[in-house]
Amino acid sequence: MMRKIRVKGQCFLAVVIFTAFLTGCGGEGERTQGAMQLIRDLDYRGALEQLDLAEENGENIRLVNRARGIACMGLTDYGQAAAFFEEAIAGSSGMVQNLDFDLNYYLAAAYTKNGRYNEAESIYDAILALRPNEEDAYFLRGNVRLVLGNDKGAKTDFDKVISMDAHNYDRLIEIYEVLDYYDYREDGQAYLRAALESGDKEMDKYASGRIYYYLGEYQNAYLDLEEARESGGVESYLYLGRAYEATGDYNYAVNVYNSYLENNQGNAEMYNQLGLCEMARGEYQKALEAFQTGMLLENTTMMQTLAFNEIVAYEKLGEYRQAYILMGNYLNNYPDDQQARREYEFLSTR
Repeated sequence: MMRKIRVKGQCFLAVVIFTAFLTGCGGEGERTQGAMQLIRDLDYRGALEQLDLAEENGENIRLVNRARGIACMGLTDYGQAAAFFEEAIAGSSGMVQNLDFDLNYYLAAAYTKNGRYNEAESIYDAILALRPNEEDAYFLRGNVRLVLGNDKGAKTDFDKVISMDAHNYDRLIEIYEVLDYYDYREDGQAYLRAALESGDKEMDKYASGRIYYYLGEYQNAYLDLEEARESGGVESYLYLGRAYEATGDYNYAVNVYNSYLENNQGNAEMYNQLGLCEMARGEYQKALEAFQTGMLLENTTMMQTLAFNEIVAYEKLGEYRQAYILMGNYLNNYPDDQQARREYEFLSTR
């Protein structure tokens, strides 16, 4: 029997880090700014070294600790990240500023990633007590409430998010993905069907195509997405290809992905999806080339996913020694990936 190895797509994680992740913050000193660039380049340890120098040079310590926390998040050291964010919050003058909200969002993300869900929920409660129109806080609190088994509370939060902007179909789909992740798919699909049946004239073919995709109505999905292909940009191509993949038409899906890459700048998620599709066709060398090309792009947030899938491609090609070496490097960068750790143990026997 052939051993199954799970490759990784660009999955939505229910414990998403707040959308401001990797952004700068006004008032940063030169070395802190440089550290933030290193973080964007995924050089987290280099960033921490720069931040030590920033502190020595007297740069704003709250922003230094904020950046330290973000770097530790990148290193998956969530306990230390939380400690840095707590220290930055403790340095407040007592007047609540935008930076305080920013830091609390980061702290809640660190708590969530560290399994401290009740504490994360309390932070979102506090944010909403001061800013009751913070859509992100309702959405992220809904995530945490699902983890805590409070599905009614999560639904209340998600209903609130949708009521605040009924035309935000990106967020609607995120809500579906969260519910699906925690085995509430039917509840997520109920939100999607309600949107389709609302008669919203602002819903374009790109939005309806994506909704049909998540409802499993793939023919309706690719009909709408074909129409939206040019206006929707890279995401419309990705969803269009995935809809064809879902019907088993991998050849046409490959054509969709390649047609985008031939006429547009390289996109890491597109290369990853192309690689996944080639894997499904059994074209492991082509899959490897797609993953490696995506890894060459600058400032990609897909590096972890691409690096893992590169290793799987080498395994599929029977190049176990190379896969073993790369997996060791991978685990140095992403030590909390348990799937990778199990795979490393398997590779050590080959």
